[in-house]
Amino acid sequence: MRIAVFVVALSLMWCTLALTAGERRKSLTHTVTMEGMKFQPEELTVASGDVVVWVNKDLVAHTATSSEAGIFDSKLIAPDKSWKFTARKKGDFAYGCTYHPTMKAMLHVE
Repeated sequence: MRIAVFVVALSLMWCTLALTAGERRKSLTHTVTMEGMKFQPEELTVASGDVVVWVNKDLVAHTATSSEAGIFDSKLIAPDKSWKFTARKKGDFAYGCTYHPTMKAMLHVE
């Protein structure tokens, strides 16, 4: 009887682990557009593991550079080009364009 109870408990545990593994959230891709000398949206909330793509639709080059050193820096994004970043560190990250100081935005990573 004890063996049967152990086998049933073990089976339930494996089923629960399999269901949990199958329910893992897939990462999403979010787009930020650089147009009219602005980031759109100016504030974006993503989950850790999500990808953020900055697309430059302006006539001039821009960057997407976090105010906190080492978080992210796209370097130059030429017109009609893009850059992607996988958000892993949780927190609130102000960023802007190093060429155009009035271009500012916020990325929230949960």
